[in-house]
Amino acid sequence: MEITITGATGFVGVNLQGYLEGSHNVKSMSVRYLKNQEFCLKGDVIIHLAGKAHDLKKVSTPKDYYNANFELTKQLFDAFLVSESKVFIFMSTVKAVADKVDEVLTEESATKPLTHYGISKHQAEEYILSKTLSKEKRVYILRPCMIHGPGNKGNLNLLYQLVSRGLPWPLGAFENERSFLSIENLCFAINELLNNEAIPSGIYNLADNESLSTNEVVQLLGISLGKKSIIINVSQKGINSLAKLGNILYLPLNTERLQKLTENYVVSNEKIVKALGKPFPVKAKDGLLKTFESFKNKKNKK
Repeated sequence: MEITITGATGFVGVNLQGYLEGSHNVKSMSVRYLKNQEFCLKGDVIIHLAGKAHDLKKVSTPKDYYNANFELTKQLFDAFLVSESKVFIFMSTVKAVADKVDEVLTEESATKPLTHYGISKHQAEEYILSKTLSKEKRVYILRPCMIHGPGNKGNLNLLYQLVSRGLPWPLGAFENERSFLSIENLCFAINELLNNEAIPSGIYNLADNESLSTNEVVQLLGISLGKKSIIINVSQKGINSLAKLGNILYLPLNTERLQKLTENYVVSNEKIVKALGKPFPVKAKDGLLKTFESFKNKKNKK
């Protein structure tokens, strides 16, 4: 099977390309939005990962998000529709549905994205769903939650730096439950979609089977490092004030990062697991421990 991946140099792209190369002919495609451009797509499968994620430094404009996540996706999907390619996989996000959730997020949950990132991804989803497909084509919109794995540089790395230095985790007062997604489970799901033509087109949430609290994640970090995790309960009001200051001074903790670390955000993977007919191979805690081990190995090489 000939597979073309956009955004292949990113965290997900690098891992996915390595996962698929053993059994498929995989090539990367460099893309960026240009007005009125047209693509000529070749191969059996197009996996569209390229796009613009959250900008923590707040230097991007709304137009940057809509061009990268919506307009570029439109151009690629239009090219797919007239090509001989049979499968199109669009990497969306759970943030295309909601930035905050009160109940478990499913594919049927009402959409109410609040950020330009989420809105632009949702617009791309709507455009894809508005098109009529031939019976020979399959289209999958994937909504992953927080992805982690070797090479990840996100909020889990921030937690690792704190625990590895023996510093206390000050957010113990925040009681939450959230879903994570191991990069191995993501790659597994995509590979299964490629190999099983019986799986119907549609939207699928992606998350590990189990959800964890951030306090549990900190405890897992301690286990990985062979250290005792120190969790203290600083008042939520004080932490919120510090996070607002972080927005101004570009501190490691700001309001967006605080939300990601302490929010309740549980995502159901029931639909994708049922469609695959197989459970995800990596348990949530095992996947996190593997990610933490990669942080430790990287530090030891320096």
